[in-house]
Amino acid sequence: MSTFKNIQGKNIRSYANNAPNATAGEMWYNRAEQKLKGVAASGAWSSTAPQIYANFGGGRAGTQTAGLGCGGYASSPNPPSGPSSSTTEYDGSAWSLHPASLNTARGALNGCGTQTAAAVFGGQGPYPGPGNATEEFNGSAWTSSGDLNAGRRNYFGAGTQTSALCCGGYDGAAMNESEEYNGSAWTAGNTLGTAVYYNIGTGTQTAGLSIGGYTPPVYPAAQNETELYDGTSWTAGATMGTRRAYAGAFGAQTDAIVAGGSGPPSSVTANVEQYNGTSWTEINNISVAKNLTGQAAGGTSNSNAGVVWNGYGPADTPSANYGNNNSEEWNFTTNTVTAAAWSSGGALSTGRESLSSAGTQTAALAVGGRVGPPGASTAVESYNGTSMSGAPSLNTARQYAGGCGTQTSAITYGGGPPYITATEEYNGSSWATQPNSMSTARRAFASFGIQTAALAAGGTTGPAVSSLTEEYNGTSWTAGGALSQARQYFAGAGIETSGLVFGGSDNPNSTKYTNTEEYGGTSWTAGGSLPTATSGLMGCGATQTAALVFGGYQPSKVATTVGYDGTVWSTRPSMGGTRAEGSGAGTDVAALSIGGSPNVTTVEEFTGETTAINIVDITTS
Repeated sequence: MSTFKNIQGKNIRSYANNAPNATAGEMWYNRAEQKLKGVAASGAWSSTAPQIYANFGGGRAGTQTAGLGCGGYASSPNPPSGPSSSTTEYDGSAWSLHPASLNTARGALNGCGTQTAAAVFGGQGPYPGPGNATEEFNGSAWTSSGDLNAGRRNYFGAGTQTSALCCGGYDGAAMNESEEYNGSAWTAGNTLGTAVYYNIGTGTQTAGLSIGGYTPPVYPAAQNETELYDGTSWTAGATMGTRRAYAGAFGAQTDAIVAGGSGPPSSVTANVEQYNGTSWTEINNISVAKNLTGQAAGGTSNSNAGVVWNGYGPADTPSANYGNNNSEEWNFTTNTVTAAAWSSGGALSTGRESLSSAGTQTAALAVGGRVGPPGASTAVESYNGTSMSGAPSLNTARQYAGGCGTQTSAITYGGGPPYITATEEYNGSSWATQPNSMSTARRAFASFGIQTAALAAGGTTGPAVSSLTEEYNGTSWTAGGALSQARQYFAGAGIETSGLVFGGSDNPNSTKYTNTEEYGGTSWTAGGSLPTATSGLMGCGATQTAALVFGGYQPSKVATTVGYDGTVWSTRPSMGGTRAEGSGAGTDVAALSIGGSPNVTTVEEFTGETTAINIVDITTS
């Protein structure tokens, strides 16, 4: 009988627990559990950060770690009556808004290529009937290129920017025409075996895969047929187990995944199937049944890693709110990916808003705030990562104040009512009022830093919104560089010599801002803009290049979360509930949201995405 050593050339090693730094294919004996262990690959869907906007019918290109979305019918920033021209990018964990816009706003389009070399074509724009416009993206800007010979919407697109394939679609009737693109012009290809629209697919110009769709006269019953293209002609492929149209797909002609869509008689499905070039097999479902309307990316090499986004399902009414912004990732890997998420923390004993905070996710302080009526509070609570408990009170009641530091070395300053300059320091046992106060009384300003190197920026000094900055060195306050944008009701993160502020509003809070400004210790410079103008938001972060923003008014109260990498803001999973005018503590991967308006006790904890090796028991079954 062959042994493991005969086959592999080595013995199975024995460890007290699991093998250190285990890799794919490795096996060992775990003495503590008395089990044979190993690293195995498996496939699973997991939620990831939401898209910037609710959207359906947008174009797509790229891979799971470098995806591209554009156009569609989006909730913002477009008017309800028109399609979108926006461009968004996915980096494998979060979405960000790209400054470049399509030259022609449109929905019901498709695309192909990579994040930095993409092409989109056709679709439904603000013109009568389907369009034929083609645009190319180079990572910086969109430029017009050769038009399709036949305008169409709701079709299949695949390939690269210089070798694309388009087939099927709708121009008043289902189409069977296909066209090939060489990077500058489209030429006719052979026709599909069956005229179809709302079909989806993947692959390349010489190895394409068209999947499902609607075929008259059976609408609204979708089909389960697939067709294969070899660069010359289309042939019938295997039938899917589930009929569908409006789906999303990624991968190669012989290794593809199709997800979601509508089956007969237009019921929405969460079903997912995988194609091996011969047959379709049902695999794990996506979490939400919906029409993905083509919005998926995963490259054209294989189906090991992909992302699907937006679309609409039973809970969405496209004509009213433009679908949803949900995103999910597919991974077939030896790693287990745990998505970033918010979870409930221990509640405040006293509900409050407009408070300040200090510390980390597992060792924080909630300081002062508004408890209405009567108003400003001296209350302080301490958080240990599980629950809140009472802590020594402030000497001066305050709300809309600044705060930073650690749980045992904190500082709070300014605030109201109505405008004060007093500074207090905390040593873990008591608060002490400092002899040197802020130079300018203010409230609703941004703050960050530590007890011996703190900063206050902007805020309101009465009828006026301020751009003033003051720095604290542990003893006294001195003037710093002025903000470029005077503002109030905003937040900050980082340290005194490398910090940032974001969002906010004017007085009387009628204009909200997207501006981010970065501080280098002497002056402010412009940073990346928030995706949406927001005031009353909360934020935290240890550095200028790793910050988190959550909640606020846009203009209604939101649960939205975005992260900053020093250049751009990108999406993160939303909080469990809408919130504004609370406080934030911790880092961009281990954060706390504390309190909020109107006097809520809610605390939520944010944990960033983690990846761990997938260790399994090896058995004979």
